[in-house]
Amino acid sequence: MAAKDEFGRAGEERAAAHLRSCGYAILDRNWRCPQGEIDIVAINDGMLCIVEVKTRRSESFGHPFEAIDERKRQRLWRLAFAWAAAHPDVARRRPLRLEVVGLLGMDARTARIEHLVDLL
Repeated sequence: MAAKDEFGRAGEERAAAHLRSCGYAILDRNWRCPQGEIDIVAINDGMLCIVEVKTRRSESFGHPFEAIDERKRQRLWRLAFAWAAAHPDVARRRPLRLEVVGLLGMDARTARIEHLVDLL
């Protein structure tokens, strides 16, 4: 596995641990369909949360949240609806929410974590 991929995977692990520590129940990780991939699917306070994880070593290419532009946000919504359609027993009557966990630092295990709870 390439160092970049290992770094991203470590970031996703750290993000999942962060979410669990905040009371989230992780339902799915790296769920794939023809439209793409969802990093983390979780439930928190009755909401079905679709969580994108962005891990960066520095802000040379911008803050991790800056990677979520309008096009990416629309894609995440399509993926959220695809996941809900594939898991109707879990998704039924649960409102959907998009979230982003950003990690910034040279080591994903110690990187600064920021969590944007409601990506409109």
